[in-house]
Amino acid sequence: MTTTARPLGRWDPALAEHDGERAPEELPRRDSRAVVTGAALLLALLVLCVLSLHLGQYRIPLAEVADSMLDAVGLGDSLASPADGVLWDVRLPRILAGLLVGAGLGTAGAITQGLFGNPLAEPSVVGITSGAGVGAAAATVLGSAATMTVAVPAAAFAAGIATTMLVWALAGSVRGGGTVALVLVGIAVNAVAGAASSLLIFLADSTSREAVVFWQLGSLNGAMWSDVRIAGGLVAVGLVWAFFLASGLDSLALGERAAVHTGLDLRAFRVQAVLVAALLTAAAVAVAGIIGFVGLIVPHLLRLVVGPRQRYILPLSALGGAVLIAGSDLVARTAVPFVDLPIGALTAVVGGPVFFLLLRARIAA
Repeated sequence: MTTTARPLGRWDPALAEHDGERAPEELPRRDSRAVVTGAALLLALLVLCVLSLHLGQYRIPLAEVADSMLDAVGLGDSLASPADGVLWDVRLPRILAGLLVGAGLGTAGAITQGLFGNPLAEPSVVGITSGAGVGAAAATVLGSAATMTVAVPAAAFAAGIATTMLVWALAGSVRGGGTVALVLVGIAVNAVAGAASSLLIFLADSTSREAVVFWQLGSLNGAMWSDVRIAGGLVAVGLVWAFFLASGLDSLALGERAAVHTGLDLRAFRVQAVLVAALLTAAAVAVAGIIGFVGLIVPHLLRLVVGPRQRYILPLSALGGAVLIAGSDLVARTAVPFVDLPIGALTAVVGGPVFFLLLRARIAA
């Protein structure tokens, strides 16, 4: 009799019917746990957004923040405030861009981990991040300063999607194909893309080199309403599409053979899952540069809390990713006076040790 690997978690409702298990109390507990976790994340997100509007190099009193928000919906006194320009032209677009970036990266990470059945997987496995890095580096080095604002995010997005499609095409040409081929081809393409980025940095002048390095560290500095509109549309499409992948990912958790018996078309489903992860990641990278560990840490933590069911993991990963980026960006803007720290460096500094502790605790258990 063939056994299938269980996904992370002590009990998986998706496997209960397959294995004939009973879970008289586990499912209601997980339902309530997911609701409580979602409410806690929403509250944390609200608090972080208010603090982000309030704090910064120019501290705006909370009363002025509230008045400006009320004016926007027609409930205030309509008197102009000196803080309005900072709030509406600088901080609010940056906050919203951060929420979109975090939601996209968190959801993409959850999809990737579910697709590969591995809690160590993240979107960079299939070349999305490295491809976007090459596109951004090329646009910065070869483009002009006048077109850089538009060219860099556009090139990063296009290159990230194109690299993912290349990885998929090459993996499909390998005999046997499947998930293992996708991972191995992704490793090879990531190595080539990294070498291409390094070569472009080497050939660049000092100004372009500094711009590429700063972009690769990840930052929301300079985010504009145009970034919010573009990323908002792409991330919204990706999040809705991801919702329809939840049942397929749960079926895939049973094992490939069992998933096929449930009626899942593995090849078509893999194509969809990779496309959604690529869309979400490329949109996030195009706006904020390369920010690591969000797609790795957030779904992993949530899976430990609410279990492996994807109908919980996917939306909660979007919320969790938004919370992590909002908190990281707040620290990046306020930790050092008159300095905007790179968010990617902050998430790596925090995410690396946290993930190591989680991994060590899991192995010990």
